[in-house]
This record gives sequence, C-alpha cells and structure tokens, in this order.
Amino acid sequence: MHKKCCQDFQKTVDKYLIRHRSILDILSKHQEATARVNRAFAKAVTECGCVKVNACRQQIPDSANYSDLYQYMSSHISGEICPSCKEILAKELGHCLFYFTAICNLTGVGLEDVMKEEQQRVNALGFFHLS
Repeated sequence: MHKKCCQDFQKTVDKYLIRHRSILDILSKHQEATARVNRAFAKAVTECGCVKVNACRQQIPDSANYSDLYQYMSSHISGEICPSCKEILAKELGHCLFYFTAICNLTGVGLEDVMKEEQQRVNALGFFHLS
C-alpha cells in the first residue's frame, strides 16, 4: 500500500467514525468484524459450497528441511470462492480494516508504519516469523 493511500484511509476512517469513538467500542467492533469474516467464509463452505475445507494433519516428510516446509503445507481449501461469496468476504474484510485503522488512529499509530515494520520483521525473521 502506498503511503498516501494509507494516510487517506486513516483520515477517512477518522472522519466517519463518529458513534464508536471509545477504544472499548472500537476493540469490540473489530472483534465482531473478525467474527463476521469467519462467518462469511464458513457460509461459502456450508451454504454456497463454492469452496471446501478438507483438513487433516499436515504431511511433512521426516527428511524435509525447515526451508522446504512451504511446499508441503496445505491451506486445506479446495475450489475457488465464487464472485458472490468473494464480494461478501471482501466487504467483511473491509470492516475489519476499518476498525483496525480506527485502533491505529486512536493510538497514534500509522497504518503504513505498521505494515512497513511488520514486513521488515517478516523479512528479517523469514521462516521463523510466527512459527
């Protein structure tokens, strides 16, 4: 994301976040939005059926190196999300982003700074990031 895009989005969120300005409201709205993302994906599986989840234990050969794990790890998703489910999922992700950005605004954290710092951490830690 470009700096101007992040800054513009932060300004827009700040401008239109009126009713839920309390950090407690924003934290709970963010959690609710995250739950709605989960629900949107679950509906894509259980109601629409455009994607399937076939979860099982990851199959990793004993001889695999840590740097090779990516090629053995499965997302457990098969199929492709249909345009209708994708639209709903994107809308719910947008709500998550809105409230995440609101948290950034109230705490004085730049959205772009968060993204840059996380990218640097991921790049520096490589395979060991969040493992």
